[in-house]
Amino acid sequence: MSTIVPFGPQHPVLPEPIQLCLELEDERVVSVIPVVGYVHRGLEKIAEKKDFIQDTYLIERICGICSFMHSMSYCMGIEELMSIPVPPRALYLRVIWAELHRIHSHLLALGLLADAFGFENLFMQYWKSRERIMDAMECTTGGRVMLSSCCIGGVRRDIDENQKKFVLDQLKEVEKEVTSLNRTMMEDYSVKQRTVGIGVLSKEAAYAQGAVGPTARGSGLVMDHRMSGYAAYRELAIEPVVETAGDCYARTMVRCREVMQSIDLIRRAFAQLPDSELKTPFKGNPSGEAVIRCEQPRGEVLYYFRGNGTDKLERLRVRTPTFANIPAMLTMVQNCQLPDVGVIIISVDPCVSCTER
Repeated sequence: MSTIVPFGPQHPVLPEPIQLCLELEDERVVSVIPVVGYVHRGLEKIAEKKDFIQDTYLIERICGICSFMHSMSYCMGIEELMSIPVPPRALYLRVIWAELHRIHSHLLALGLLADAFGFENLFMQYWKSRERIMDAMECTTGGRVMLSSCCIGGVRRDIDENQKKFVLDQLKEVEKEVTSLNRTMMEDYSVKQRTVGIGVLSKEAAYAQGAVGPTARGSGLVMDHRMSGYAAYRELAIEPVVETAGDCYARTMVRCREVMQSIDLIRRAFAQLPDSELKTPFKGNPSGEAVIRCEQPRGEVLYYFRGNGTDKLERLRVRTPTFANIPAMLTMVQNCQLPDVGVIIISVDPCVSCTER
């Protein structure tokens, strides 16, 4: 006889409210139904009521963990609709702030994963290193969560030599700390017991179910939209971080390695930072349709725009990476043991705020 157990919306392992209705036989999950909608805010409809300049600030509120990337994606869409060129220095600064967000998001996720299987000390150490990244963002923009440094046509702020030195000093310390922490995450017996062979998603299943980001790359899919060369990534020669096992351990390894990759990208972006204006002036209103894709920490985000020549967008649609990863997450949970459900969910690093908007 099976038993229905609600996992969430309030649960110690969940950073945001989502519910999975689990059908159990003993402690094995035989089926799962997701229940979403607990934090829906109607941001897409609000965006149609505000003018397209105000939306720059609104869209950043979709998610605090990847707020700059939402703002950058939105600005890229308006720039395409209105044929606004972005100065080279602004493109590099966008990459720097985007990669700082990627580091802080991955460190947050790694800490939450450690917390999910009871490794409290590792959890606190990852978040201690994450504070350095938050300090770097505060130093360069004045904000730790909502940076508000990206604008249509470029960026609002520059990074001077003193700020650059502070950021690079923080990255040096983060690199040293996270190298040690990643060694623990990769080699510790208890970590492997809770992650290796757990929540396996095959390469074929990841592709068929539209998985994105570390969830897809942990299953062997070479998918990273930074390879398309938006912003300044074309000049930085990005290579996707890929693992093939498809389990919780593989997805964790992708994030561990991507933290180091992002540190290297920021250093190279600073080394190649060109001199130019920070913003291109523009006039008029957006008209036509555009689709923008960017690589957020959790995977590819897709923005759809439709402008009608007025100062308000006729339609704005956002498909976030967590939304794309939900089918894959349900596949991983099915047939697992009940104690592994929380670890599997956190290994996908779901952002419910992004998903429901």
